[in-house]
Amino acid sequence: MKTDFHARFRDEPEAHEAEAILRACVHCGFCNATCPTYQLLGDERDGPRGRIYLMKQLFEEGSATVKTLKHLDRCLTCRACETTCPSGVQYGRLVDIGRHVVEKDVKRPLKERLLRWCLLKVLPYRKRFTPLLRMGQLFRPLLPRALRNKIPRRQAHSRWPEKQHPRVMVALAGCAQPGATPNTNLAAARVLDKLGVSLVEVPESGCCGAASYHLSDHDAGLDFARRNIDAWWPVVEQGAEAIVITASGCGTMVKDYGHLLAGDAKYAEKARIISELSRDLSEIVAAENLTGLKLDGGGQRIAVHCPCSLQHGQQLPDAVDSILRGLGFELAATKDKHLCCGSAGTYSILQPALSQQLLDNKLEALTVDDPDRIVTANVGCQLHLSSKSKQPLKHWIEVVDEAMT
Repeated sequence: MKTDFHARFRDEPEAHEAEAILRACVHCGFCNATCPTYQLLGDERDGPRGRIYLMKQLFEEGSATVKTLKHLDRCLTCRACETTCPSGVQYGRLVDIGRHVVEKDVKRPLKERLLRWCLLKVLPYRKRFTPLLRMGQLFRPLLPRALRNKIPRRQAHSRWPEKQHPRVMVALAGCAQPGATPNTNLAAARVLDKLGVSLVEVPESGCCGAASYHLSDHDAGLDFARRNIDAWWPVVEQGAEAIVITASGCGTMVKDYGHLLAGDAKYAEKARIISELSRDLSEIVAAENLTGLKLDGGGQRIAVHCPCSLQHGQQLPDAVDSILRGLGFELAATKDKHLCCGSAGTYSILQPALSQQLLDNKLEALTVDDPDRIVTANVGCQLHLSSKSKQPLKHWIEVVDEAMT
C-alpha cells in the first residue's frame, strides 16, 4: 500500500511503525472473512481492510473524524484478521496506534468520557475493583436480572499450596481476576504443585497494563508494565523459570512488553527478558510430564472456548484442547472457533449491543454438541460467557484441579 504521511506525523516513532504496517497490506480482503464485526454489520468500514483505509486517511490527511472514531471503536482487536492475513499485517498494533491518535483529535460525548474515565480509574486497580465487586455481590439478589447476570457470584477458595519445590515460577495476579475468579491462580498453583513446581505471586505486581493501553492511555499502560517488571525482577534474578499467566488476554500484553518498551533505555532489556520468560499456563502444563496426574474426569463432556488472545494473539489455538484430551477428558464439538465471544477487554461495556450479539452467537457455537460444561482460558471471556451460559463455565485449569484425586 502506497503511503504519504502528513507532516504532523513524520517525526513520530509510532507513525513510522504504522507506515510500515500499512505498506504490508495488499488490499486482498481475506481479513473480512474472519472479522466478527464485518460478519455482523456487512460494512466495509467495520472490517480490517476498511479500518486500515480509515487509518491511512488519518495519517495522510493529519486529522480524524467522528466516523473514524466510531469504526475504530467497533473493532474488538480480536486479531482474527492477523491469523488470516497472507501478508502478515500487524493489524492489532496498527489499530492501537490509530486509536491513540484519534483519541487526541476527536472529543467524545461527556457520557463516553465519564465511562472511560471510570474504567481507567477502577478496573486496573484490584484494591479499588474488588471492594466494588464485593458490594455488587452483596446486593446481587436485589438487582435487575440484566445487571445481576453480569456480576459473578463470590467464589469460596482454599489455601495456596505450602510445599516448596526447587523449581519456581511466578504468577501474574492481575487486577480483576483476584476478586472475580480467585480460584484460577489457586487451581494453577495446586496443579503445578503436583508437577513439582512452586507457583508464587509477587504482591507488588498488578494489572498487566492492557486495559489502559487498549483504552488509548498508553502512558498508564506502560507504567503498569514497568511496575510489574520491577516487582518480578528480583524473583527472576533468583532463578524463576517463567512468568506464568492464566489470563490469556494479559499474557498477550506481557509477551509484548519487550516491543512496547524497546525505546525505554532503562527498561528495554528487562522488558525483553520478561517477555521471553512469559508463558501462557497451557504452554507450561503442555511441557510437563502429566502421567503422574491421577484424574477422575467424572464422565462429563467439555466444550472448550479458546479466547481470541490465545488463538490469535499468542497463536496457541489448540493448546487447551490437546492438554484436556491428553488427560482423558471427553471434548464436545464446537463451531466457529475463530470468532470472538464479544468480551474483548472493556468491549462488552463500551459496545454492549454488538457484544451481546457476539455472545449469543458464541454460546450457540459452543453448545451445538450439548456439552455438560464449558471451559475457557481468560477471565474476561469467563465472566462474559457466564452471564448467559446455561452450562457451568470455568477456567480450564479449575476442571483439571477438581479432577485430581
